[in-house]
Amino acid sequence: MTADVTTAELRRVLVQLAHTPRLLVACDYDGTLAPIVQDPSRALPTQQSVAALRALAELSATTVAVISGRALRDLATLSRLPSEIHLVGSHGSEFDVGFVHDLAPQARELREDLYTELRRITEGTAGTSLESKPASVAVHVRQAEPEVAERVLEAVRDGPCRWDGVQVTEGKAVIELAVVQTDKGQALDVLRHQVGASAAVFLGDDVTDEKVFARLHGPDLGIKVGPGDTRAGHRVDSTDGVARALAFLLEERRTWLHGEQAVPIERHSMLSNGRVVALLTPDARVCWLCHPEPDSGAVFADLLGGPTAGYFSVLPDRNGLPLGQRYSPGTMTVETRWSRLLVTDYLDLVTAPQRTDLVRVITGETTAVVEFAPRPEFGNVPVRLEAEPGGLRVLGTSEPIVLRSPGVGWEISFDGMHESARAVVSPAEGAVVLELRCGSDDLSPAPAPEPQRREAAGSHWSSWAAGLALPAVERELVERAALTLRGLCHAESGGIMAAATTSLPEELGGVRNWDYRFCWLRDGALSAHALVSLGSTREAEGFLDWLHNVLATLSGPERLHPLYTLQGSGLGPEAVIDTLPGYAGSRPVRVGNLANTQVQLDVFGPVVELVVALATCRGALSDRDWQLVCAMTEAVIRRWHEPDHGIWEERSAARHHVYSKVMCWVTVDRALALAAQYGRSAEPGWKQLRSDIAAEILDQGWNAKVGAFTTAYDGTDLDAASLHVGLSGLIEPADERFQATVTAIESELRSGSTVYRYHRDDGLPGGEGGFHLCAAWLVEAYLATGRRVEAQQLFQQLIDVAGPTGLLSEEYDPVAERSLGNHPQAYSHLGLIRCAQLLSQSN
Repeated sequence: MTADVTTAELRRVLVQLAHTPRLLVACDYDGTLAPIVQDPSRALPTQQSVAALRALAELSATTVAVISGRALRDLATLSRLPSEIHLVGSHGSEFDVGFVHDLAPQARELREDLYTELRRITEGTAGTSLESKPASVAVHVRQAEPEVAERVLEAVRDGPCRWDGVQVTEGKAVIELAVVQTDKGQALDVLRHQVGASAAVFLGDDVTDEKVFARLHGPDLGIKVGPGDTRAGHRVDSTDGVARALAFLLEERRTWLHGEQAVPIERHSMLSNGRVVALLTPDARVCWLCHPEPDSGAVFADLLGGPTAGYFSVLPDRNGLPLGQRYSPGTMTVETRWSRLLVTDYLDLVTAPQRTDLVRVITGETTAVVEFAPRPEFGNVPVRLEAEPGGLRVLGTSEPIVLRSPGVGWEISFDGMHESARAVVSPAEGAVVLELRCGSDDLSPAPAPEPQRREAAGSHWSSWAAGLALPAVERELVERAALTLRGLCHAESGGIMAAATTSLPEELGGVRNWDYRFCWLRDGALSAHALVSLGSTREAEGFLDWLHNVLATLSGPERLHPLYTLQGSGLGPEAVIDTLPGYAGSRPVRVGNLANTQVQLDVFGPVVELVVALATCRGALSDRDWQLVCAMTEAVIRRWHEPDHGIWEERSAARHHVYSKVMCWVTVDRALALAAQYGRSAEPGWKQLRSDIAAEILDQGWNAKVGAFTTAYDGTDLDAASLHVGLSGLIEPADERFQATVTAIESELRSGSTVYRYHRDDGLPGGEGGFHLCAAWLVEAYLATGRRVEAQQLFQQLIDVAGPTGLLSEEYDPVAERSLGNHPQAYSHLGLIRCAQLLSQSN
């Protein structure tokens, strides 16, 4: 039995189909796009269906085709469909995309004989007509009297239909004789193969369309138009039903691909407990939470896949916009306020390993609507919900998950794959406390009351922040940046995340979407260094312990990869989650990062600089840290002369990057300084090595024609990272070559409030925004070269694009005025801290 378009079942399968990675939408013409009329030459398509098909064809990863029995030329002339819609005529023997070959002489002769014989049969019969096509001849009897029509069709069946080499296709009031194989189902398969469709939908009314329905399989969908027996699983009543089905599919597909009013990236706030992180939208919707580790599968991935990927929301019953969102001062607790409603969110600290407790406290005087839609493993695991007096159990997952919510009455709904829960709560008589416990099946009360746990979570952060040595410039913003960096630290392992998310795009709709939920040697060392500069050494000590543990697994320090998991292990292969459309339609969504296989020779320098900062803060250099410095220097000795992929991890051929060479020089230079200051023995060849690296950089990194230090030895392109020739101390800031490089980078790479990494072709399609870290480097270069006014102006522009709770993403598009890239990004916050410190020192 088939379903009408108005039924929930057909809507459900259309929604599922709309979420396929590559969709093929195909349909018949007569009786499907266009109503059946007496005169076939007047069969015009319904405008609503044409509009829907046109809009579908304009979407990414979506192909649209019309497969008709009409001759291709006739189909194109009559339908006037745009070129984005593929046309297939003559039941699949004529394509508009180059699949048809000229007829062989024998077939051409047979077709001419067919036309002659059919003209003889129909001659003098009123209401019949012949349609000549490149590889077939069709006999139409729609306008003939029934007796005449049947007599003509019988004559055709008893005559030419029996000829050798003739393929017969019968439809409504038409019979077609072809001299080549014609099959709408085969045509659909050809299209499917050509575009790599992961699923297809076909709508048709004719008996010839049954060949297509017979070939549909897996996630495919067949929709029969009108009455009659069919292999299709669903049915609509008319061409108007086709228009409604296509319009519904369009809206679902568009929403899935491009998001529906995607929340600006910088407006998300981060929760952390030093082990896991979560993101909140400005209206208190939990849109991102991975468990049991930050680089695990997501329980809520609304950020990258919309509501079907999982969310946990609280809104006032009347659903007004929030009045504001803020962090409780000095903490990672977020408060979202409406008139007469407050939602307070935090991640509990006192939990067992491999457990995540998200606590949501609802207070106020008005009712609120809570929606709970967990979707483990990025929505790929079907879940069921079971209500109990103490709350909800999530069933079907490898990890136990419960939502403690005593006294809350839940309504559970099913979308065909997952269950979701909805409740209306009234906090007027007392706070409503919702406790999501991942990694536990315990619905009993927590050992400590909620206010006590909230106080403990807050003081964990605020007591730490109170001990920081904050600069005079932008103290509150620097404190929030420091808290964000600490929130990205994994307290148990010592690893430090580059960012809290994966695949937030560097260009909306683009493919530059990467997974940053890992620990890069460079990013981790720079983050820990920034916190040491504010007076906190615990994170640096944890990171160096993490690095020692990584080194213990290697045969030599030169074997270090650029990044590892937070636990210090190697990454698995980079993969794509096809079931998620990405933030605002920016696909693919990636997990893992291929950069872990690259050679990046700059990573040793930031590690040694971190040891310098830590030793300066302590007033002593530990034996273990000195061993690490020697290991980093040894790695430079063995590999500094090689090309590498550089700080920006370009997925192209390795080059001799200036920044990488500078960081190799920094490694040796700082090692020599530590040896001299703390009475350690430097290897005899270190000084000469330092001189050799410097001489090569100055000789081959400087390009006289460009008038600047370039990206690499072999090119003329500029790179913001080359500013470190002067920022590192390799040459003095007063050196004309450094000042010329600053001017050149400002001229080519700065755009208003931001600074791009480079403008060269890096082998990837699309573009990207300017990097906040690069803007911070230019602020520092301005100050080093005596351009304080420009430094202050650029710094102000940098902090102006922070989100309302003070967080920064990786990049900024100065034209569209939107943030881009993963969020919150460690690079951006450590750059902000550095700039504020330098501006405070030069006051």
